[in-house]
Amino acid sequence: MLTGKTALVTGSTSGIGLGIAKALAAQGANIVLNGFGDVDGPTAEVAALGVQVAYHGADMSRPEEIEALMRFAAQRFGRVDILVNNAGIQHVSRIESFPPERWDAIIAINLSSAFHTTRLALPAMQAAGWGRIINLASVHGLVASAEKSAYVAAKHGLVGLTKVTALENASSGVTCNAICPGWVLTPLVQKQVDAKAASLGLSNDEAVALILGEKEPSKTFTTPEELGALAVFFCSPAGNNVRGVAWNMDGGWVAQ
Repeated sequence: MLTGKTALVTGSTSGIGLGIAKALAAQGANIVLNGFGDVDGPTAEVAALGVQVAYHGADMSRPEEIEALMRFAAQRFGRVDILVNNAGIQHVSRIESFPPERWDAIIAINLSSAFHTTRLALPAMQAAGWGRIINLASVHGLVASAEKSAYVAAKHGLVGLTKVTALENASSGVTCNAICPGWVLTPLVQKQVDAKAASLGLSNDEAVALILGEKEPSKTFTTPEELGALAVFFCSPAGNNVRGVAWNMDGGWVAQ
């Protein structure tokens, strides 16, 4: 379905981003990966699906590096047809003790980076008459949790940016939507599980059950593969008139 198109997925060397990159690659899209840590492994996983893969290690907190990433993608593949803004970090603390530098970093990576990639991707999408922008928000783009002020603020902002982008392109072939997962077992979430287990003297399984039980009625993690399938839907003909939605895949979290 996506043969001949190019997808750029930020924060895609592991977790949700890699799952989405692989789902898009399985539909034939060439992939631009971005992120830290192991690069060779994720590149090989995506390439095994029979598409071209490129990697750029832009720091998504730096606008000049984001500009370099977008130039790289355009030079390598012509343009970015599908932009998935997935890069994100987290810090947990009460507001009065929240380090200002952590606030700035979370806003930069979780929110501002999506603005920069979007503004740079839109002209080519508009000229081509087709484009898909998918923002990985969070259930925390819809509701809040204590001690996550920067993350919640950034994700609410990302949902707002999604709606404005969709409205500004509503009469074009360019759509913009947000995916709002609940708990997904990524390296980022595993750190929270480990912290809960250490602080309460629990096993990993006990900590997982406690975390899921607090918020998610299904008591199961959403998988990167499920999120990838939703991203593919947004890129399909069935998604042509899905515009500006914040689609929660959260096991019933927001329904409570």
